[in-house]
Amino acid sequence: MVKGSRIVTAAAVAALAMVGGTATAGAVETTAYDSYVALGDSYSSGVGAGDYGDSGGCKRSANAYPQLYANSNGIGDFDFAACLGARTDDVLVQADTLSADTDLVTVSVGGNDAGFVDVMIDCTTSFDQGCVNRVEDAKDYVETTLPGRLDGVYDKIKANAPNAEVYVLGYPQFYEIGGSCNGGLSETKRTAINSGADALAATISERAEAAGFTFVDVRDDFDGHEICSGDWWLHSVTWPVDESYHPNAAGQQHGYLPALEGAAG
Repeated sequence: MVKGSRIVTAAAVAALAMVGGTATAGAVETTAYDSYVALGDSYSSGVGAGDYGDSGGCKRSANAYPQLYANSNGIGDFDFAACLGARTDDVLVQADTLSADTDLVTVSVGGNDAGFVDVMIDCTTSFDQGCVNRVEDAKDYVETTLPGRLDGVYDKIKANAPNAEVYVLGYPQFYEIGGSCNGGLSETKRTAINSGADALAATISERAEAAGFTFVDVRDDFDGHEICSGDWWLHSVTWPVDESYHPNAAGQQHGYLPALEGAAG
């Protein structure tokens, strides 16, 4: 059964037919949700996409995919809990906003636990091998420690929102290898950083699926729009610094939003 499904009246079915839509006789279901809670870190809060309103240090953007999805689907009961810098422990607290009435949950978490900020600093300031070593340390954490932390988050989401459909959003690769950048990070560093994103995707997807959730992989959606491509949907080093290596407004609208729409309808 589709959560939050709606019954379309006979008049609406007739209207669909008039504009070339197809419908079967009787009731038609459309995907619509009543209560949506967006959990997670800066990739869900929309850091880097601007227009943060009065959200303070969490930097929740009006251009972030959760807000865009809620707007486009007319979801009046929308709780935007995602926040800049959130780790798994923080998302456990965010999950207190869930209830049995929640029928849609999205979440992105794991990058900060794996030391994303430290990886980028080390790769910017060190030689190639120093960057590769730091990424390998992060990947070891992702493969050995992060799974248990994700399980804790996913278990609490299930317990607090037992009737919800849950979509776990991943992270894009950051760089187009062989792209158009002059200077900056070497191809060795870029390749290493991308491998870290792949390791995150593997672990997050595995644990999400074990929890019975849907993993939404955004790497293909960002393909051709990474840093060093012809059309960047991600910031490189920028100001404010905390917006570095985050999706810009185009990345949220054309990368994350379609990925969620493709999974959730």
